[in-house]
Amino acid sequence: MPPGITTDAVTSGISGFQSAVTLAADTPTLSAANTGFMLICSALVMLMTPGLAFFYGGMVRVKSTLNMLMMSFISLGIVTILWVLFGFSLAFGDDIGSVIGWSSDFVGLSGIGLTELWDGYTVPIYVFAVFQLMFAIITPALISGALADRVKFTAWALFITLWAVVVYFPVAHWVWGAGGWLFELGVIDFAGGTAVHINAGAAALGVILVIGKRVGFKKDPMRPHSLPLVMLGAGLLWFGWFGFNAGSWLGNDDGVGAVMFVNTQVATAAAMLAWLAYEKIRHGAFTTLGAASGAVAGLVAITPSGGSVSPLGAIAVGVIAGVVCAMAVGLKYKLGYDDSLDVVGVHLVGGVLGSLLVGLFATGGVQSDAKGLFYGGGLEQLGKQAVGVFAVLAYSLLVSALLAFVIDKTMGMRVEEDVEVSGIDQTEHAETAYDFTGAGGGTAPRTPVPGPTVEASKKVDA
Repeated sequence: MPPGITTDAVTSGISGFQSAVTLAADTPTLSAANTGFMLICSALVMLMTPGLAFFYGGMVRVKSTLNMLMMSFISLGIVTILWVLFGFSLAFGDDIGSVIGWSSDFVGLSGIGLTELWDGYTVPIYVFAVFQLMFAIITPALISGALADRVKFTAWALFITLWAVVVYFPVAHWVWGAGGWLFELGVIDFAGGTAVHINAGAAALGVILVIGKRVGFKKDPMRPHSLPLVMLGAGLLWFGWFGFNAGSWLGNDDGVGAVMFVNTQVATAAAMLAWLAYEKIRHGAFTTLGAASGAVAGLVAITPSGGSVSPLGAIAVGVIAGVVCAMAVGLKYKLGYDDSLDVVGVHLVGGVLGSLLVGLFATGGVQSDAKGLFYGGGLEQLGKQAVGVFAVLAYSLLVSALLAFVIDKTMGMRVEEDVEVSGIDQTEHAETAYDFTGAGGGTAPRTPVPGPTVEASKKVDA
């Protein structure tokens, strides 16, 4: 040992070096693999909004097809700009009173370093921001399905602008923001059962209670005009949902995202089969609309719960969601609210189910050690989930109804009755989804085929 250096000094130095090594090992560094994965997941979630547009667009009548598509597509524009300007700061900035966030560096995304990491993770803040942006876009677009055929496009654009600011951004902070009151309470929402689906479903119910029913509701047939378009949209949603769910763990380092990926597939398949079985027993047929709706119900229900349950639990979640949501879509006829495309029956009910079932089926061995009732955890987690469910439901329902009421009393929310009857596409967008003017045109007149005349045919019949 060199002169002047004691054993204690050496021991202290070694201990300090070991602490420094441990600290360095615990400090996240940028992961190219996780960053690339999250960019792909962000693109998948973005694809879900056009998929939703096709899903909804096929379910309406021909005269409302373009309007339905545009009600989803406009969210891509409006919410993107709001998110960059201040939305990301409100949702994920430094906590203020457990209800909202704010960080000046996030305003305009102007104070963020290129490789600056999201706190505690291995992906850049930019990547996290764009991933969460896609959630913010699709959530108001989900509401549109309840309002088909009857809302002014300008009023809809204003509504989603205000709704994103006063409902979505705060609720996202409650649920996912560090310091948000539901986050701190321990409410589990892996990918958006409360912040996305309950939020959108409750908003849809609030708006339709204000604006009223479509002309001809419960009297005129209002069947989907293109079931192939519905199935295409459902397929795109199913595909994009893997990014929505598996990506919400923000990486692939510990296998939780992989479990979520598996559970997403399992629950969706189970819900589709359960819906079809219920439909066959109740109505005597397996319908394509039922298959598409059942798949979406399963996707909705597994979104909050898939990071907490086993694959067997995911089957249970899917079966319960498939049956209960299939039953729930008929409530609009019994209770008299006109939820055009079953946003309440699928997204609100499915979101409530998926969130509450965490309190029953959470194994304590996936995303956290919180256990549900069936795994020895008692009622504690179920109680937390119930608080999250009903807080978001009540807030979104009331504020959304108020926004719709104010817009309706100022600029008017609904189109005129004659516009609704004749078709909203032509009036609001100066276009129609299908052009039949050239059908059969450009061909030579058919030459009559020699044969018996009509009178001769009559004599033969006689």
